[in-house]
Amino acid sequence: MIALLHASPDSLIARRIGWSSAKSSTHWFVWLSLVWSIWLFVTPLYEPYYFRNWFPPTLASYLVFLALYYVAYYLHRRYLPWCVAGMAALAFVLLPYNPGAQCYIIYACAFLAFCLSPVRAVAAMLLVLALFALAWTLRGWSPLYMVSAVVVGLSVGLMNISFERRARGEAQLRLSHEEVRRLAAVAERERIGRDLHDLLGHTLSLVALKSDLATRLLAHDAAAAQREMEEVGQVAREALGQVRRAVSGIRAAQLAAEIAAAKLLLESSGVSFRYQVEALPPCPQLETVFALVLREAATNIQRHARASHAQLRLWCERGQALLELRDDGRGGALQPGTGLSSMRERLEAVGGSLRIASERGLGTCLVAAAPLPRIEATVVPEPAAAPRVPAPADQDAALG
Repeated sequence: MIALLHASPDSLIARRIGWSSAKSSTHWFVWLSLVWSIWLFVTPLYEPYYFRNWFPPTLASYLVFLALYYVAYYLHRRYLPWCVAGMAALAFVLLPYNPGAQCYIIYACAFLAFCLSPVRAVAAMLLVLALFALAWTLRGWSPLYMVSAVVVGLSVGLMNISFERRARGEAQLRLSHEEVRRLAAVAERERIGRDLHDLLGHTLSLVALKSDLATRLLAHDAAAAQREMEEVGQVAREALGQVRRAVSGIRAAQLAAEIAAAKLLLESSGVSFRYQVEALPPCPQLETVFALVLREAATNIQRHARASHAQLRLWCERGQALLELRDDGRGGALQPGTGLSSMRERLEAVGGSLRIASERGLGTCLVAAAPLPRIEATVVPEPAAAPRVPAPADQDAALG
């Protein structure tokens, strides 16, 4: 039974809660929606003498409905329109035996939101409800119960349309964030490539030149040759340090990408975002931590704050790097959760701290602080003047 509840990667439930969650849980909550189908078995009890043979066709139709419900949620979404049509057909077939068949119409309206565009979904809901109302009226039954079915069917359908539009918007936003990060990474790699080319081109030329010179000096002035080789080693070590700093810049670029992603996330949600950022000393670990803190904080503003403005500041002060993110949202007591705990743990791992001030109606201010790394200056000695190497003619004269 549990194996049957594993969803297809292209299923409706995978779309709604994410494929990773859909394949790793049994998500019984999906089946809780069936509680409303109890009216199929309750409604005929109000008229026990009028609907005497209601139970056998109701039970048979309900078994078919459960199969359609399973296919609609767990199999590929291409089957969803057929499931909706099947639910609507069940309503018309069961109607002569059980007025509670209007439940099937409501479920059909609920699923229409996920298989058609919003305009077409609303049009299809109105058409299905109108046809069912006509069939209901032709049987001479009270229109009062049908009105309630129309209201509930449209309400559920419109609510699901809203959920679907929001889910699509969030999916597009996630893709936009990933694209921003990807483009930032590509641009940074290109910059690093150019820096490495410029750096290594000059340094390797210098190493080759001094190595050549040391080789020529070795036979005539061993001390000068040794000095040249020592300078070659010094230049090589300095070049190695510069290469490491340049390569570590790839990770440091995460912060710039996260600022761009936060701006996209908040402004697409109607939150004006401004930022003022000072350059930090080179420290990939610190910038990575700040990038992750910013990502979590911006997501919290987008989901919970109901803010209209947000402002980011990043600066250095008294040996510390500080990141401050303010919003003018609803504020209030914060519920401790995984996100806040994760931010605090990451900052504590680099010797930092997290402070959050949030008053109801006055917004929230988050301040992340971390100590700056110590930077030791490296002094490269000026290369000694290269001694003159005698030309071959001078050597012959000296020997003669």
